[in-house]
Amino acid sequence: MEAWISALGWIGSVAVITAYALNSLQKIKSNSVSFQLLNLSGAVLLIINSVFKEAYPFTFINTVWAIIAIVSIIRIIQKQVAK
Repeated sequence: MEAWISALGWIGSVAVITAYALNSLQKIKSNSVSFQLLNLSGAVLLIINSVFKEAYPFTFINTVWAIIAIVSIIRIIQKQVAK
């Protein structure tokens, strides 16, 4: 079980870093659903890992990260629907 949780944490880390790298290299925009989904999926996987490891400050920051991504996705979709 612990190996799976660690793997999820690593995958989450890669997702968040990938989102940041792609945005920094101007391959995807921060106001795109793909950028926000990478951030959201990474944050969720990191939340699972940090809860299991009882690293609650890390859980908190990733929960906030996930909420920001969810709000951003909703706003992006609302703008697309309004067009």
